[in-house]
Amino acid sequence: MATISVTEARDEFADLVNRVAYGHERIMVARRGREVVAIVPAEDVALLELLENEIDLAAARAALADPANAEPLDWSRVRARLGQQ
Repeated sequence: MATISVTEARDEFADLVNRVAYGHERIMVARRGREVVAIVPAEDVALLELLENEIDLAAARAALADPANAEPLDWSRVRARLGQQ
């Protein structure tokens, strides 16, 4: 994966977009030598979001399966804890 500076990315933005979109490259962008963002194909972002959703779903299923969570909650206490009247 290539790493370029923010200045280079700004100067070559259109070319970088083409490299990523059509060449399926991933490009790291660094500021002061430290990688701060990545330019990646949209398909990669969609995959990351799908994986995050799967992780969230697994956590929700685990919470629902936990017997400690089977106890009903008093709605007025929940609202008070959230700062709602």
